[in-house]
Amino acid sequence: MLRRRTFLVGVAGGGVALSGCTGVRHDGNDRTTRTESRPNTMTEFKTTAFEDGGRVPTEFTCSGKDRSPPLEISSVPNDTESLAIIVDDPDAPSGIFTHWLLWNLPPNTHRIGGGVPGSKTVDSLGGARQGTNGFDEIGYRGPCPPKGDGPHTYRFTLYLLDEKLGLDAGAKRDVLLNAMDGKRQGSTRFTAKFGRG
Repeated sequence: MLRRRTFLVGVAGGGVALSGCTGVRHDGNDRTTRTESRPNTMTEFKTTAFEDGGRVPTEFTCSGKDRSPPLEISSVPNDTESLAIIVDDPDAPSGIFTHWLLWNLPPNTHRIGGGVPGSKTVDSLGGARQGTNGFDEIGYRGPCPPKGDGPHTYRFTLYLLDEKLGLDAGAKRDVLLNAMDGKRQGSTRFTAKFGRG
C-alpha cells in the first residue's frame, strides 16, 4: 500500500531564479511550513505510480520513457480559480533544476493522466499551459541526475491560485513564480528520489 503524505504549505514569497543542471546546491530560500490554508480542508496531491519519498520508476525518467507520471488531486477549496504544478530538482549541482511547469489547470481537475504531451497548451486539461523546462524544452522531462552523483530528490508541487494567470505558454520558472506572486492560496507537495549510479 502506498503511503499518502499530503499537506498544505505556505509558500515563501519572491521568485526563485532558474539555474542550470550543474553548480551549487539550492540554499533553501523557498522554505515551507506545514500550515493549512483553509479550515477543515486538506488538498491532496499524489501519484499512484510511486510512494511519497520513494523512488521514481525508470519509466518516468530519462533512463526510461521520460513520460510524466499520472497525478491525482482532491479536496481543492471552492474559491480556488486555477492550479499550477512545478516539478524540480533542488539537488542539481548548479541549483534548482526545472523538470516541468504546468499552469491554468481548472480547479476541478481531479486526474492528470500519465504522458502529458509536450505541447504549449493541453486541450485535455482545459487548455492548461506548459512552460520551458531546464532542458530548454516545452513540457515534462523526467529526472536525469548526473551519473555517479547519487540519488537526487524530486519535488512535485501543486499550487492553489485565486485567479487564472495571463502568462503565455513557454515561460520559464522564474517568470511563472513571479506571475503567481500574490495569487497563491497555498500549496501541497510530494517528493521522490532517483539516481543513475
